[in-house]
Amino acid sequence: MSATTERPRVICPDSGPEAPYPLHMEGTVISGFGRGSKELGIPTANLPVDASVTPWIADATSGVYFGYASLLLPRAHADSLSSSSSSSSSTSTAEYQIYPMVMSIGYNPFYKNTVRSAEVHVLHRFASDFYDAPMRLLLLGFIREEKDYSGLEALIDDINIDCDVARQSLARPAWTPREGVVGGGTGSLDGAWLVRK
Repeated sequence: MSATTERPRVICPDSGPEAPYPLHMEGTVISGFGRGSKELGIPTANLPVDASVTPWIADATSGVYFGYASLLLPRAHADSLSSSSSSSSSTSTAEYQIYPMVMSIGYNPFYKNTVRSAEVHVLHRFASDFYDAPMRLLLLGFIREEKDYSGLEALIDDINIDCDVARQSLARPAWTPREGVVGGGTGSLDGAWLVRK
């Protein structure tokens, strides 16, 4: 059994996030390198890395984080819950929807990037892309530092373990927003910032 498969699947204390978390980030989803879906089979939403807007990111350790993403999907998007709401279509407005996520901040040494990026993999299978959608991120913890890989398969294996770590770690009540998660339950974590108007 490799060291990669021996990684713990639940990290951080059951009582919830500890300082310096939670960290906030928001922006509009932009196109990235185009590798997430095509090469890795793990689609990512990219946000601009701008320390003037998100001051903590300048000192953030390059690596993989986990937490929640909220998206303001257009009402016409197949995954928008607003499109299926029971309220009248003339008064219904799009609302932020909360999803668990993993996020890579760094240079992705396997690809030898020279520009620091913030790539979010939302743990939900979407029917279509959502470029230009407003996104908010609530980072709750750090999974691991970024590293280089000997091959694409090793990178994909580690990303899949990161996703499993995020799912299992976020499944605890103190790690689940009381505002609710798409496809999931509610807990005691304050996620109001993710869905505020």
